[in-house]
Formats: sequence, structure tokens, C-alpha cells
Amino acid sequence: MSNVTSVSQLLGKEAMSQVSSVSQLKDVQPTDWAYQALRSLVEQYGCIVGYPDRTFRGNRAMSRWEFAAGLNACINSLERLLQENIAVAKADIDKLTRLAKEFETELAVLGTRIENLENRVAYLEDHQFSTTTKLTGQTFFNLTGAFVDGSVKAERGVASSPFAPPRRNPTTNLPSVVEREQPQVTLSYYTLLTLTTSFNGKDALVTQLNAGNGDSPANQLVSAGYYNSWGVPYTDQTGAPTANDVVIRELFYSFRPVDSLQVVIGPRVNFYRYFDNNRFTFFVNGAGSFNSSGSTLVSPIDRGSGFVLAWNITKQLKWTVSYLGESNEFLNTAFGYNTANNPKVGLFNPSNIIATEIGVSPIKNMNLRFLYMRSNNKAYNGFVGGAVGEPLPYGYADDGFGGNIKDAPGDAVVFNFDWLITRRFGIFGRYSYGATYIYPIDKSRESGQVSVQSIQAGLAFPDLFKEGTLGVLSFLIPQDYISGRRYLLSGRGNGGTQYEIEASYFYPITKNIAVVPSFYTIFNPNNFDDNPTVFVGNLRTQFTF
Repeated sequence: MSNVTSVSQLLGKEAMSQVSSVSQLKDVQPTDWAYQALRSLVEQYGCIVGYPDRTFRGNRAMSRWEFAAGLNACINSLERLLQENIAVAKADIDKLTRLAKEFETELAVLGTRIENLENRVAYLEDHQFSTTTKLTGQTFFNLTGAFVDGSVKAERGVASSPFAPPRRNPTTNLPSVVEREQPQVTLSYYTLLTLTTSFNGKDALVTQLNAGNGDSPANQLVSAGYYNSWGVPYTDQTGAPTANDVVIRELFYSFRPVDSLQVVIGPRVNFYRYFDNNRFTFFVNGAGSFNSSGSTLVSPIDRGSGFVLAWNITKQLKWTVSYLGESNEFLNTAFGYNTANNPKVGLFNPSNIIATEIGVSPIKNMNLRFLYMRSNNKAYNGFVGGAVGEPLPYGYADDGFGGNIKDAPGDAVVFNFDWLITRRFGIFGRYSYGATYIYPIDKSRESGQVSVQSIQAGLAFPDLFKEGTLGVLSFLIPQDYISGRRYLLSGRGNGGTQYEIEASYFYPITKNIAVVPSFYTIFNPNNFDDNPTVFVGNLRTQFTF
């Protein structure tokens, strides 16, 4: 007898409804003997029931029966939590046992087997993973192909490497260009395991592990510095410097000194948990490529050491601010990356960012976000760019003549919105502008800046053909250079502008399994307007547990 309807029928009373705080039970006072137990059980597990007018009516006739019905629901609720491997504190079991003994007669009348309570407690203690920690996970399988009719020009120093910067021609001063051919189809995996530990129910120590072995086919076609950018699904990656290695992707502690303020601090904080979110571009069920899932101009610190403060000023207004030093799980520390934990560089020297975002919800189902980022990027090997170069999107910058540059500061602003216009139709978009400031080592060379904009617009179709699905169509220009092309050692192409059309369809088969077919079309790849169009297909199967 675990549901409210059957209890109501038995008592011949009004149907009771769920409450989330003991304060909603208006006629239960702190002086009542069971107040503390009620508060703990209701607020921790949401298992005590009340009437639709949010009263518990403890002083009315039959109130003990009504209380027993709620207690019965709690016993069954904890049993369900056990079956779902969700932690339940031993102290709460003790409180439940005390209440059960007090209402033993009423529970017996209701058909509850009070004699099984101790067995349930023992089973709970023996089988739960931890009294404080919850384990969740996601695993993605990717079948991916990139298809092109002809060869693709790419700016590279070594034809086989997407990481080797080009060499400038001493006569033309143009970067070296190679021809890349049709890659082969791949099958890869990417997995995330998250351990969330809470010590008081309002805090969280998060440890996230990940591993993968993806090297997406489009990476065979990109210019140097563009590895894991255009044509690459986010989940088609290694997630670590070496394929199949298990790394710590996130490690941080979150708490709330007051209900409206969240404080996050740690050695590996995920920038994208808190900034540049969009309901239709989350890589799990929305636009899922590297270029579509977030602004291409933000952020060089994907995961960093530092803090985030998120203040819910009102229900419609949120302000977030952060400082992060470079601590990315996918960078190889042996080559000088991850400056925040390197004592030769430290937390407060390049690379690092300061970011702030204002989120506004002016009407129901519309979200507007205004983001500003100040970056200070380390010049690795004398160049700035690649995966840690934003707001320079991916490519490499030098002094315009093949010479080295100093660490490069940069500014970026992003406007991001999503609007669910009807239950089955929504729109979204991003506009980004960024400037990277170039200071040559050779003082005879002129300083300057690379200015670039990025544009994205899309349509979303929730519940397309089936409840829980999401179809997304995304158009984007990942990098449109406004000025400073002369500093681009990689990424300038022949002056063309790359643009993309991407489509994806998230289709849940069960609560825990989904398939996601995606298709990308890349025009003017690598900013060469005479390059053939590249077509990318990805079939992703994902498991959530």
C-alpha cells in the first residue's frame, strides 16, 4: 500500500499530495514531538504527504491514521531509493524506526509489515554504494565518417600532423599548404563517470572521470591548430592526452552560504557548467559538434583551477563570475601545459581567464545570456592558438613573418539566447566577437590584433515524432576574420569564410539508452573558398546510468 490513492480510499478522505518542505504543513508546529523527524524526512526525501491545501491536520480526528499513511510512504520511498542505488543516511533510518514504533498499531491496520523494517535497514546498509556518494555515468559509441570529393587544402607544417604549425614561404610570406585526402570511417567510445558526494545535503564534492579513444575522421582534413573543431562530434574524442587513459575531468567543491548564492572552488572546474549554456546546444541531446555546442571564441580554459560565483538575484536574473587558471584534462603537462599547477608559472600567470555572465529570462521559456571574457594566453613555442587560444578560434598566430610573439591577452563578448516558442518549436542563436592582441618578440615588428566574429542560428523541434526527442538544425560561421589576417600562421586560408550546416536528432529508446544521428556539411573548409565541400555523418548511441 505505497501509493496515495489507495491510502485515501482506505481512509475515505480527500486525496493527499506531495510536499517538499515541512514548512508547507501549516498546522504542524515545532513543539510537536515528531516535528524534527517530519522535517528531516520531508526535506531530505520528499516522502511525507499532506492535503492539497498544504495542511497536515495533525489535530483532527484520524490524524494518526493520516500520519501513518505518510510514514508508510516513507518506508516504501526509502526502499525504492535503495533499489535505485541512492544513498540513505543511517541517522534517517533511525528516525524512521522510532516513528514506526510509535505508530506500530496504525501501520499494522494499514497492512504495513513493521516487522520487516529491520530487515530493510540491514539490506540498505549492505547494498548501498555509499551513505554520502552517488555514482552516475554516460557512455557514448560513435560511428563517424567524413566524405569529400577530391582533396582538401590545409595549412600544416607536416602533412600528417594537425598540430604542426605551417612554415611561411620566404618569398610570399604565406603559410605552407598541404593536400589532404578522404579519411576512413571510425568507431570510437567516450565515457564519463561522476561521483557526487554530499556532506550536509546542500553541498557537493564532484569528481568526474573520463576516457575515450576517438580521433574523428574530419581531423585528417583540418589546418594546424584546428584539431577537434569543425566536423567533429564532441563525444568523438579521447578526452585525455593519450587514448584510453582515464583522467580526472572535473574536481571541485560546491556549496551555498545562502540559498541564492552558489560558490564553486577547485583545481579542475568546468567552465561550461556555468557559462554559455543553451537548452538546444547541449552536446548530450542538442547540437553536438564542437563548433555548435558553444561559442568558438570562448574559452581557452575549458577546465581550470579557481572559482565560480553564481548569484540568483531573482527568478529572472542571474549573475555569474569566475577566475580560472589553465588546468585542462586533455593537455599534456609534459609540454608545459596546465600552468595553474606548474610552480614555474603559477595560478595567476598565463594562461588564465576572468569571465562574467548575466542571464535574463524576460518571459516564460526565453533565456538571454550576455557573456564577457578576458583571457591571457600563454604563447606556447612562440605561437598563440590551437585548443588554448580563444578568442583566436583554433588556428595559430605569429608576428606576421614566422617569428615568435609574447603571451597574448584577448577580449571576447558573446550574446546567446534560446526561446521555446511553442511546446514543439524553438529557436536559438549566438553572436560572438573577439580580439587577440599580438606583441612580437622582435621589436622591429608591428604590434596589432586579430579581430574575429562568430555567428550561429538554429531551429529546434522538441518531441518530434515522439515525446522526449529533440531535432536541431544549426547554421554557423565559426570564424569570420574582420582584421589581422596577416598574423594568422594557420586559419587564414585564401581569404574565404568557412560556414556550416548541421542537423541532429536525439531519439531516446528507453530511459537509459538513446541514438543520435547527426549530419554536418562544411563549406569552404579551412577558409579556402576553392576547397570542396566536406560531408560528415555520425551515428551515436549513448547509455546513461
